[in-house]
Amino acid sequence: MEFAEVRPRYAVTSWGLWELRSDLAVLLGAEILLWPFCSASSVDGFIGWGRRPSGLKAQRLAVAHAKPVLTFEDGFLKSYAPGRGDPAHSYIIDRKGIYFDAAGDNDLKDLIDETETTLAMTARSQAAIAFIRENRLSKYNNSPIRSLADAGMPYGKPYVLLVDQVAGDASISGAMAEDSTFGRMIEHARQHYPHAALAIRTHPAAKNSLLLEAARKLGVDFVTPGRMNPWPLIEEADAVYTVSSQLGFEALMAGKIVHCFGATYYSHRGLTQDYCALPSARKNASLVQVFHAAYIGYSSYLDLHERKPVEIEVALQQMQTVRDQRNRIERRVYTGGLSPWKRKALQPFIQGPAGTPIQVRNFGRAVDLARLHGGQIAVWGSGRALPDGIPAVRFEDGFIRSRGLGANLAFPCSLAMDDEHVYYDARGESRLERLIAAHEFPDALTLRARKLIDTIVARGVSKYNIGTDIEVPDVAPGRLRILIPGQVERDASIRFGSPQIRTNRELVAATRNLYPDAFLVYKEHPDVTSGLRSGGEVPTDADTIVREGDIKHWIDWCDRVETMTSLAGFEALIRGKQVGVHGVPFYAGWGLTDDRLDVPRRKRRVTVEMLAAATLILYPFYIHPLSAMPCTPEELVEEIARKRIVPVSGFTRLKHAIFQSINRTAVKIRDSRN
Repeated sequence: MEFAEVRPRYAVTSWGLWELRSDLAVLLGAEILLWPFCSASSVDGFIGWGRRPSGLKAQRLAVAHAKPVLTFEDGFLKSYAPGRGDPAHSYIIDRKGIYFDAAGDNDLKDLIDETETTLAMTARSQAAIAFIRENRLSKYNNSPIRSLADAGMPYGKPYVLLVDQVAGDASISGAMAEDSTFGRMIEHARQHYPHAALAIRTHPAAKNSLLLEAARKLGVDFVTPGRMNPWPLIEEADAVYTVSSQLGFEALMAGKIVHCFGATYYSHRGLTQDYCALPSARKNASLVQVFHAAYIGYSSYLDLHERKPVEIEVALQQMQTVRDQRNRIERRVYTGGLSPWKRKALQPFIQGPAGTPIQVRNFGRAVDLARLHGGQIAVWGSGRALPDGIPAVRFEDGFIRSRGLGANLAFPCSLAMDDEHVYYDARGESRLERLIAAHEFPDALTLRARKLIDTIVARGVSKYNIGTDIEVPDVAPGRLRILIPGQVERDASIRFGSPQIRTNRELVAATRNLYPDAFLVYKEHPDVTSGLRSGGEVPTDADTIVREGDIKHWIDWCDRVETMTSLAGFEALIRGKQVGVHGVPFYAGWGLTDDRLDVPRRKRRVTVEMLAAATLILYPFYIHPLSAMPCTPEELVEEIARKRIVPVSGFTRLKHAIFQSINRTAVKIRDSRN
């Protein structure tokens, strides 16, 4: 007889924690209930958040009902920005207290005392510390990485860094400090570093600055660097002052002298200069011991997309991916005149350090707002001229787009962003073209590109990932087999990228002239097959016309591909096929294709790995379909290959069908005007 697993049950004490119930359930392997909508006898304990009201309530309930209490808090590597907008990379679960309460017991204190130094532990911790430092990662990561000069710091003048905290926060009182402690910290810095400037780093979530208020009361001169990633500030400082901020520990990672005016988890361990008495002495510990206890033993990490437990190394990679992609959007983005579907599709791609995008119905209004607030305009595709005198970018579908067609309202998982010409617009250089022409492509990058190519091929991933298996035609042995992928003739990629041959019928005829004895398969574009777009006149020179089957299967079958500008040409290149090009797509002119037209500005000869690195790794933006958060191309390829079915309600299906019908009509009207 099999017995069902009995999971513990915990009651959360606030609606905010209830919203995190899925994460809590995974981390605890438990069922999560909401107090007071459950009885004390039905739960094994209570969960609260830090020393907030929910945490204090959980403590009271635990005492009253003789149950354990679990205290949750943000991890030391939390997320891109403060707040609950994004899923958290990490949490802290403490069964005794909480790490910032110096007067009480907590699990972290015990972990530091009990952590034994081993070669494996040391190597792992040092590697994680190095990754954090090299990639400028912190608890929050939405501040731009820039130089001290750009942040307004005086050039060449030494300084000490004083770290602010949120007024009234439990981390201050828990560190046995108070608001006046910040004033004493300033006086100490002024006395002991008389020739250094005092640089005050304000807290990103604080409305009022304790340090600025104290400095003004004391009449002390100071500088406040503009919003920036904290690592350059830390690394160039002569010393760092803090009450109990996590930046103090990051300063220790950077090898800095750290003056602690409160009692925090890393103070009083022989690592810091301490100015706060503790009730009892602590054992000395190394930086590696404290890091391993705090970041690896004490913190719990969840996969950003699948919300399953992962190790710190995975969380660090995902944190870097989110930060790096979002930091490419330097200004706040404004859009105008987009359809509701495109606004929703674009939203997760265009959030950056300046904040979430502003999307309005009128394009002129969007331009005015962007100009007024120092933002940038984003437009979709090449159909609209960019406004003068204001930063602007164009977005277009990426190369590993989705599981389904855009015209069928499948949301994109990949977009390309360009500041002038989209990658298919051969009238000028796109950012992708500049990358292929000038990027250095170190060995690590080309190796990554080769692994990505191999995974794409092995997992059978393409742009749209639709279609079925194929029934291959019977072709005599030795006869050349050529695939001709059809295109939507009114598509911008033909209008702006194929100046001579502009129809599918002309392409097939040109291919027949070049290869009179070859077996030609013309594969209709899926937008045309589905009735969404027009493919023009049916070609007459092909041996067979096919409408079904996934394009990757036809690429595997053929010996070569002939195309105007289709992405199928690129997909054939990475699969080792010969490709003839009759237009000027982004992958032509680099020595990898048989070019029917000259592209004189493309002089560099590149490898397939270099082309793939630029096209699939450096150029696009990626969003994971499960989380709507930035991801790597490797993560997206794996998710698409899994072919998971996401449950959809009947109402959502109906709404989707209505919008799909409207979109079909809109696409046909647009095509008729081009």
